Amino acid sequence: MSSPGDAPPVVRGPYEIHDERFLPCVHGDLAVERLWEGGRWLEGPVYFPAGRFLLFSDIPNDRLLRWDETTGAVGVFRSPSGHANGNTVDLQGRLVTCEQGNRRVTRTEHDGSVTVLADRYEGRRLNSPNDVVVRSDGSVWFTDPDYGIASDYEGHRAESEIGGCHLYRVDPDSGQVRIAADDFDRPNGLAFTRDERQLYVADTTAGHIRVLDLADGPAGPVAGSRVFAEPADGDVDGLRVDADGRVWAAVGDHLDCYDPDGSLLGRLRVPGRVANFVFGGPRGNRLFLCAGTALHSVLMSVNGARRTSS
Repeated sequence: MSSPGDAPPVVRGPYEIHDERFLPCVHGDLAVERLWEGGRWLEGPVYFPAGRFLLFSDIPNDRLLRWDETTGAVGVFRSPSGHANGNTVDLQGRLVTCEQGNRRVTRTEHDGSVTVLADRYEGRRLNSPNDVVVRSDGSVWFTDPDYGIASDYEGHRAESEIGGCHLYRVDPDSGQVRIAADDFDRPNGLAFTRDERQLYVADTTAGHIRVLDLADGPAGPVAGSRVFAEPADGDVDGLRVDADGRVWAAVGDHLDCYDPDGSLLGRLRVPGRVANFVFGGPRGNRLFLCAGTALHSVLMSVNGARRTSS
């Protein structure tokens, strides 16, 4: 583990090794591949293994784009997209999207129709949903900072009706939208631990990653929380967990990789400011990265986490 005064980190290709426990992660590609460029601010990549394609958001251009893994072609999947930001896949393989401009979370059904999962809390419009994950119990969790209403660049300028930026949970049975945690500055990226008993949440303005202990029952979905890591150089955005439980975080022009104990293991350097990323490919070991105007990928020696419990 590195500390002030230690020797500089070992560099292997695009990786910086800060801890020897990071060594198993660095035996993939030794360069970051650019797949496409032509967006304004790319976000929210999500991979569909059955179709071998990736969807990602170009927020200011108000469109969802589709990259085909078999041909490399990029085309428009949906425009306008409601200034879509974060995307994920639910248990039935359906697209779930945070629409910043429309201030809602939606699900795209298999027939192409769109179902609104959340657009209000206690009658008040949401700010601008940012990132979303679906738990194995069917509950939908999303962050709601105010980036989409702060200006007309990523949405539509407006005053907040909520008066705060919170983490929300949509009940899988009733569809009720509830605040899961209300003590964030600007909650952003989300990722469950492999057993889904904890949830990592990036708080961009606060400059740290929190980990929430999740509980079921009348006491509420969150049993407690604490700061997991504080990236030293840059605002933290998207989060992912790999198959060995390591936490990857988008921080400026690189990804930080943390051990489950919270210590920094190493970094993957990315050309451009990376906002969000996802493990994909047939074996889940191809990392797709949205960085500024471009989409990149790296074939890795680690795999993304898969659900291990319900």
